[in-house]
Amino acid sequence: MSQKNHEGKRTARERLQEQREKEKARARRSRQAIVAGSVVVVLAIAGGIAVWVTSANGGGTSSDNETARPKQASGGSRPAIPVGAPGAPSTLTVWEDFRCPACQQFETGFRPAIHELEDSGRLKSEYHLVTIIDGNAGGKGSLNAANAAMCAQDAGKFRAYHDVLYSHQPPEEQDKFADKKYLLQLAAKVKGLVTPAFTTCVNDGRYDAFVQKSNDAFVKSGYRGTPTVLLNGKDLSKEKGGRFTPADLKKMVQDANKGKQPGKSSSPHPGAAPHKNTSPQGKQAGRSASPRAQHPATSATPGY
Repeated sequence: MSQKNHEGKRTARERLQEQREKEKARARRSRQAIVAGSVVVVLAIAGGIAVWVTSANGGGTSSDNETARPKQASGGSRPAIPVGAPGAPSTLTVWEDFRCPACQQFETGFRPAIHELEDSGRLKSEYHLVTIIDGNAGGKGSLNAANAAMCAQDAGKFRAYHDVLYSHQPPEEQDKFADKKYLLQLAAKVKGLVTPAFTTCVNDGRYDAFVQKSNDAFVKSGYRGTPTVLLNGKDLSKEKGGRFTPADLKKMVQDANKGKQPGKSSSPHPGAAPHKNTSPQGKQAGRSASPRAQHPATSATPGY
């Protein structure tokens, strides 16, 4: 082979490698820059607005067969985990993914307000857990974390463990929640949660099909990203130009509940995590988070 031909082939290889790197970079930018039309968490940081977004494609699907269901969870076409007094006059519906950074920002910023409203009987929440990042980026962290949270629901400690997971959320590209040993380590932060029954439930993936069914419902819902947050059916991403605050949430609940009696919770939330923020993002979110930024589902069929 002549030196000229050798150089030509080497240059062609270099051009091909360059093109591949450009395509990878473009895919990363696309995943982090698409803003969908559901709830997005917007943070005021250093005088500006930082918007956390990601894309997702919906993950796996489940059959229509009856699946194992956690205690008190609703079934049907939109399975959910309830939190708060069943008779509370207002309902907060939340679609989220434990690997989603925007969900972490929302949860950290709005957690004290939501807990206060739930504990006073003014608000009940319905959590729909999905696996969009597993489907889009690969891995099993969204699924395994959601299953573990369902196992915590059986122990009456869903809210506390849910909050611990978000307080220890790894970077999106690190699928640390796929490690069930790590999920069990985090569960030890919730008093009384780690039992043989809980450990078996986590390791066996008892509620994997339930989680996948919830994800199917999201894909069919028409919602375009996580977190999607609705108050009494009203999409909070469309309130106040998306710059919605915890104080606004309290005011909306107060207005909606006028003349209505609060619900009575059958029991407190055992092992509830403290309301303080433990991460740098959380500290910023606690000051100014608003449900507007989000993980859009660009590849999912109709939504999320």
